[in-house]
Order: sequence, then C-alpha cells, then structure tokens
Amino acid sequence: MIDFIQIITKREKEVLKLVAYEYTTKEIANHLYLSEHTIDTHKKNLKLKLDVRNTAGMVRKGFEVGILPAC
Repeated sequence: MIDFIQIITKREKEVLKLVAYEYTTKEIANHLYLSEHTIDTHKKNLKLKLDVRNTAGMVRKGFEVGILPAC
C-alpha cells in the first residue's frame, strides 16, 4: 500500500486542511500568500496522488489515510 502521508508535500497538506475547512481557492491563496493558479495546481496534484476524482473524494481520502486528523 502507498504511504500517502510521505508522498504528500507539506504545502499540499496545508491546502487539503483548508479545503476540508471549506475555504475557497481564493481564500486559500490569500491565506497562504500564493496565487489561485498555484492552489489549483496543488489541488490537482492531491487528486492525482490520492487517486480521487473530485474535492469530496480528496477530503474523504485525507481522513481515511490519516493526512487529516479525525475530529
């Protein structure tokens, strides 16, 4: 099994956490002082690395593999 926690970068983890907290792409970009294009790239990479089709799947998988802590 793939160790997702090690292949996901620190910045991708930050983006995933903010997505889980319902931040928009623009809000994430402002919060992290990055461009919206960069945030979109991080989200695209997360979907590829986690092998999911959409944002809901990305957040679900983040919880399943332990990238996002259970509340």
